[in-house]
Amino acid sequence: MKAQEKNILKQYVPENAVEKVAELIEKYGVHFKITKSRSTKLGDYRPPLRVPYHRITVNHDLNKYAFLITFIHEIAHLLVFEKYKNKVSSPHGNEWKKEYRDLMQEFIVMNVFSEDLTKEISKSLINSKASSMSEVNLYRVLKKYDDKSNETEGVVELENLHEGVVFVTKNGQLFRKGGKQRVRYKCLNLNNNRWYLFHPLTPVKPVDN
Repeated sequence: MKAQEKNILKQYVPENAVEKVAELIEKYGVHFKITKSRSTKLGDYRPPLRVPYHRITVNHDLNKYAFLITFIHEIAHLLVFEKYKNKVSSPHGNEWKKEYRDLMQEFIVMNVFSEDLTKEISKSLINSKASSMSEVNLYRVLKKYDDKSNETEGVVELENLHEGVVFVTKNGQLFRKGGKQRVRYKCLNLNNNRWYLFHPLTPVKPVDN
């Protein structure tokens, strides 16, 4: 990988992870693209089926630790495809969990992550979920490293609101917070009277009832 490309990577991943990330991209001939923010996913992997190369995308607006974890997540999918093609029962089954765990351990040994993140990542590796957002404690620690400079005044995380409070989402929809359903909160959309599940760390803005 060219020095210019590595300099770009330095903007998105911890500096002591750049060489390893570059090595993985080169080794597997990955077409790697940093994309705009997507509300439905942090990253994506596409196997070389219609094109002769692996494709990985990661959202541009993640902090460096979240960006790296997402990249590792997608590289694990690549390794599963290399070994098993499409002959796995689940995208995030045992095969993916093993590859993800082994990759993550390499980065942990390199002391890439902060102490608090290393602790939470190690816990999560016991039974890794399909997304870091699904692991609330890990996601909570990751959010500590987000850039706070562009945060809107009055915005809080949903879990900090009392049940029954009305809030507005970033797309302008009004909701009333309901009870907790396992991990997520059930909230009533006041625009269409339908119920939706929200991640507890969703940024929202409370409004006067």
